[in-house]
Amino acid sequence: MMREVVVLLVHLLARLAILLGTRGTRAVVAENLILKQQLLVIQRSRRRAPNLRPSDRLLLGFLSRFLEPRRLVRAAVILKPATLLRFHRGLRDLKYRFLYSSRPKRKPGPKGPPPELIQAICELKRRNPRFGCPRIAQHLAKTFGLEINKDVVRRVLARYYRPQREENGPSWLTFLGHSKDSLWSLDLFRTESILLKTHWILVVMDQFSRRIIGFAVQATPVDGVALCRMFNQAVASQGSPVRLSFDHDPLFQFHRWQANLRILGVEPIQTVPQVPWSHPFVERLIGSLRREYLDHLFYWNTQDLERKLERFRNYFNRSRVHQGLHGNTPDERVEGLTPPQANFAHYRWQAYCHGLVQLPMAA
Repeated sequence: MMREVVVLLVHLLARLAILLGTRGTRAVVAENLILKQQLLVIQRSRRRAPNLRPSDRLLLGFLSRFLEPRRLVRAAVILKPATLLRFHRGLRDLKYRFLYSSRPKRKPGPKGPPPELIQAICELKRRNPRFGCPRIAQHLAKTFGLEINKDVVRRVLARYYRPQREENGPSWLTFLGHSKDSLWSLDLFRTESILLKTHWILVVMDQFSRRIIGFAVQATPVDGVALCRMFNQAVASQGSPVRLSFDHDPLFQFHRWQANLRILGVEPIQTVPQVPWSHPFVERLIGSLRREYLDHLFYWNTQDLERKLERFRNYFNRSRVHQGLHGNTPDERVEGLTPPQANFAHYRWQAYCHGLVQLPMAA
């Protein structure tokens, strides 16, 4: 930069006396200086338009006063016809915009969701990182009573949500047709306490409403007698189903277990061997219970685990929406109740499962 300024000053001082001479001499010297300045500008690294500084514009404008109009067009080698056309087009558009337009033009098409909805979507995702777009859309539609698509949630999260760390969980989607009423599913799984003691958990759910009927916990190995006791404990407050679905686990081959079903008048339905998709709902329930709850907390003993499972059952049945139920909760499927709708001006956040899940609700 300093080198170019020095060169220009030398040229100006050398030609100053000549500029005060006749008109023809002034024009020739001014044209030479303009061409030299243009060469300096072109040599600068610039992909598109020339990188003109304010000093360049001032110098070129001053020297152009000494040129005749016909010579000025020939000297302006940097200026292209396309530049003049774009400049004229811009002036024309500016003229018509200010003279004949009542207000500034806006891009046509949908304007996007309102800021309140964007804030609610991002806050719901921030408080519940394991929630996907369909569940967020269902929770918002249920809470605020508006029609929102999962694709809108996806676009909002992609543009406005900036998580601190990436939370990717496995996706599990299956559909096996319409479930019949009074068909329950049963399964067992193991979990470890904070002292690494194995606990067996028996879960019973209603396939028609997706409700969790109950849990039963035992810290010792399960046999036929224990399996009957755990099942009776899990369904004590709900009665007995007409049909009960379970897999081909050897535990369900005990004579005591089969006799217990005959006494209760329950028709057993066994799934297809080695095909988890034939037993989808309770398998998905166990996976959700592990991913959303048990993998994020500790428990000490059987009583502590039973209390925590009861908290999850209340949340799962009353507040957790389900895609298979069109965004409703299991209790709403059974009782037909509609919760009060909230608005973006007045709503609050309700914590479930020891604060692991936080959902918006009417204030």
